[in-house]
Amino acid sequence: MITIRKSRERGVSNLGWLDSRHTFSFADYYDPEQMGFRQLRVINEDHVQAGRGFPPHGHRDMEIVTYVVDGALEHKDSLGNGSIIRPGEIQRMSAGRGITHSEFNPSQTDPVHFFQIWILPAELGLAPSYEQQTIDFSGARGQLHLIASRRSAQGAVKLHQDADMLLAFLATGQELLHSLGLGRSAFVQMVRGEIVLNGRTLSAGDGAAIDGEPELQIEAEQDAEILVFDLG
Repeated sequence: MITIRKSRERGVSNLGWLDSRHTFSFADYYDPEQMGFRQLRVINEDHVQAGRGFPPHGHRDMEIVTYVVDGALEHKDSLGNGSIIRPGEIQRMSAGRGITHSEFNPSQTDPVHFFQIWILPAELGLAPSYEQQTIDFSGARGQLHLIASRRSAQGAVKLHQDADMLLAFLATGQELLHSLGLGRSAFVQMVRGEIVLNGRTLSAGDGAAIDGEPELQIEAEQDAEILVFDLG
């Protein structure tokens, strides 16, 4: 079964400096039918204006993954980490027993466009931690490339959950096939472009929850950038 979540159906938060789209319930947006999917709890697509951002705030017991599409995002946290995340990098912050962090657009001229994903950890009360890796974009061209996982992999951040996050860049007409293990589910999030997923069309911003399907058959109708979550 494939359940489509169209871009226009997502929750909206527009504060002027922040334009955010919520696939699942988040902050002031609440929909009892959209409380997450399997281990996925949040998929937010954010646009933050130049020089603006989120002041220090706290989190607990959540795996928080940030993927920047365009621009740059500056991160600082209570563990003493400070970094700037750009396209071609992936960041994971395990909130665990508690962590405080801030996120700002360091540019004074350009907005930043990014996805932030929250994944429920397999265990509560972990020690908070932080990781940032460089993505090998060449490995994602025409195929799914692992960028976050419980398994150790070169260039992928470590997740404390049985979940894989994969990235693919597809040129128009390219196809790929991804097999799902027994009992596993998937969620596909469109970043850019248009694909046909198991006969269903997805465009930029759309998402699809996949249950009970043995494989994902994907064909790019337009040049596309996609995130795929393979969930235990």
